[in-house]
Amino acid sequence: MSSHESRNLSEHKNSHPFVSESHEGNPVFEWAVGVIVVISGVVAWLGYHMAATVIISVAAMFCAVLRLILRERSPWKVRSVAFDTFIGIALGLGLLITYFSIRLLL
Repeated sequence: MSSHESRNLSEHKNSHPFVSESHEGNPVFEWAVGVIVVISGVVAWLGYHMAATVIISVAAMFCAVLRLILRERSPWKVRSVAFDTFIGIALGLGLLITYFSIRLLL
């Protein structure tokens, strides 16, 4: 490998976009969200599907509102404030709408 290729490779590594790295979000908060997801899975496995859906939906919307209010100080960061807020609220509402629409069909 020539020095030019080596320099380009190191520049590429330094310009790599940050994705879910240590300077983004709070790992303790992220682990807490992970625990909530596991709890929701256990609740669903026990047969309480509506409760499991509500748990995930509320967690998603809570994270979105928290990100919107705290902005850069938020413990939940994935991308931009607008993106995180939109995805969290859309996921929460989308899960609830989908769950209840399926219930109406049955």
